[in-house]
Amino acid sequence: MKILFLGCNGYLGKHLCQYMSDLGNDVYGADIADSTELTFLNSYTKVDVAKSNSLIGIDLNVDFIFFFSAITGTIAAYDSFEKYIDVNEKGILNLLNSIRSTSFRPQIIFPSTRLVYKGKTGTPLPEDAEKEFKTLYALNKWTGEQLLEQYSKYFNVPYTIFRICVPYGNSFGNAYSYGTIGFFIQSAISKKAINLYGDGTYMRTFTHVDDICGQIYRSLSEKSAVNEIFNIDGETFSLKDVAMHIAGKYEAAIKFVEWPEPEKFTETGDTIFDGSKINQLLNGSTISQSLVEWISKL
Repeated sequence: MKILFLGCNGYLGKHLCQYMSDLGNDVYGADIADSTELTFLNSYTKVDVAKSNSLIGIDLNVDFIFFFSAITGTIAAYDSFEKYIDVNEKGILNLLNSIRSTSFRPQIIFPSTRLVYKGKTGTPLPEDAEKEFKTLYALNKWTGEQLLEQYSKYFNVPYTIFRICVPYGNSFGNAYSYGTIGFFIQSAISKKAINLYGDGTYMRTFTHVDDICGQIYRSLSEKSAVNEIFNIDGETFSLKDVAMHIAGKYEAAIKFVEWPEPEKFTETGDTIFDGSKINQLLNGSTISQSLVEWISKL
């Protein structure tokens, strides 16, 4: 397959590009930086998706375009809202309009987030569960989802959306992981207490980055995945459970602290993914990595 990857230098971008390249696909990378460390790419182009003219000259005659160009964050977004809107919303519009003006119809692969869901205590959330948007970033992602649906209906641009809860694992650089688990590990190996807001009982679905890559990649060959939304499948733990496993590994302490403001107002509560839809698509076998085993081997 011929694949264009916008946002190839990001955490998920690097891993997905490596995964797809290792399987013999032609992977073309693009990102806002002048260069990339991904030497296995067929080519690399500097692109600023927030500027429509930056996409001029990009080869859109490909099978798939991964739109992983995004700025993430919660409270910080309100201080840089123009950048969040430019990249996360105008960026996908610039790509869609570039495709619209050609005869090519590559399938767009778009990563979304757990933050579009209204958390529900102890209850797995299917793709059509109630939505709630407590952050600008969540609104950005929801807008992206809606734009993809509109351009599919009006201009026949196909897409598949994958909502990701909490990823972990890292094959690049010296970092042990990314995001929540990365923060826990860095605290533990630095001999600092792992800070948990509240009582740490909020539940999350955790997925190793290799399993994220596998679920997304295997879905590309399924026609029934076109114009659909899927929760990435994973394992469910409370934040406290994960912190305890990491603390035990490094003989670190856990410290429970009060929720700071305004973060306590943006917290969604439990976010447990119902992964049955992607399980059915892929006939099971969506998870090969165990979080507990992974921590034990760090």
